[in-house]
Amino acid sequence: MSEQTKTMRAAVVNAFGGPERVEIAEVAVPVPAAGQVRVRVRAAGVNPVDGAVRVGVFGGAGQRIGLGWDVAGEIDEVGPEVEGWTAGRRVIGLHYGPVKPLGTHAEYVVLDASAVAAAPEAVDDTAAAGLPLSGLTAARAVDLLGLAPGSSVLVTGAAGVVGGLAVQLAVRAGLVVTALAGAQDEEFVRSLGAAEFVARGGVPAAPVDGVLDAAVLGEAALSFVRDGGVYVGLRPHGAPTAERGIRVEEQEVAADGAHLGRLVALVDAGALTLRVADTLELADAAKAHALLAAPGTRGRLILTIA
Repeated sequence: MSEQTKTMRAAVVNAFGGPERVEIAEVAVPVPAAGQVRVRVRAAGVNPVDGAVRVGVFGGAGQRIGLGWDVAGEIDEVGPEVEGWTAGRRVIGLHYGPVKPLGTHAEYVVLDASAVAAAPEAVDDTAAAGLPLSGLTAARAVDLLGLAPGSSVLVTGAAGVVGGLAVQLAVRAGLVVTALAGAQDEEFVRSLGAAEFVARGGVPAAPVDGVLDAAVLGEAALSFVRDGGVYVGLRPHGAPTAERGIRVEEQEVAADGAHLGRLVALVDAGALTLRVADTLELADAAKAHALLAAPGTRGRLILTIA
């Protein structure tokens, strides 16, 4: 059978709607072009953005849309003009883009070589698959704060996957972190390094130099920032209007293998904790989408692909 006619399983949506719209389709195995690598997928994160894609937030009506942004696996084939990567290397990567014919919820995926990093050695593929999207999002948001060591920052949604990583990265950057989360999560977020805690619905004892709004509270989170401080939002085009001299930034993730490699180094050093809420097989992708909306989920949902 020729390379072009080989098929694989992939999770796709052909019409927008609820979790029942997620289908497992037989599609052609992708072939890497110049500057690309093909990855045999072993595990792939299921993120809230996948649910947004499924219901049509990003458009694409009438198209087959592939699901999945995160991937962990091993390189299966290297395209032309790729240096530094060989078949058999364990890697993780980010397949950026909400409307694409194939995502990472598939047996194989093609990525730009610049989008992958060597997989962490300290954790297995299941845990590693939750790092690319959430880790890069958290890291870019902390960078956008632009605060000097010793400055105060409040992280909303601090017990979530992105929020929890942001707490850890902000502490490593020398910031004094206040975590805003559910009351039941105080012990957990303090274990990540948060110096102060605010239960959901409460307010910090004093205005902070910056807010990293992982929970997308918007104006409510902006009100916690001192005059002249900084607010970083995680939803593009969803940040509140700037006021009181506050610098308002919007983080948008991008595939960046070099930056991802620095996060991998932190995982291998034991300085960055990854959390898996549950694992499901590719055939159960629709069930994973149903679980996305389940309250109290702590950690990333992962599809495992044999």
